[in-house]
Amino acid sequence: MLRIPCPWCGTRDEAEFRYHGDATRPRPTAADTLADFSRYTYGRDNPLGWHLEWWLHVGGCRRLLKVERHTLSHEIRWVGTPEASPAPEVQAP
Repeated sequence: MLRIPCPWCGTRDEAEFRYHGDATRPRPTAADTLADFSRYTYGRDNPLGWHLEWWLHVGGCRRLLKVERHTLSHEIRWVGTPEASPAPEVQAP
């Protein structure tokens, strides 16, 4: 079972959270094309290893978190606020 340490509420079960996507992909700007927005919305990679993701705490504080999670083991090594980033020595290569 995945347990996510919310910075505001403490450690909670994954059932309280909803995955909200890849936190490493920049959002298209207003100057980008419809094709760019479609790729951003529907195009997905399936990375193996450490990955930075968005999670929403829907069953608690309703805040957005950044979570660094291993996609195979589901181990979580870093959780932070949307504006925070893991330390460079912690980030995946």
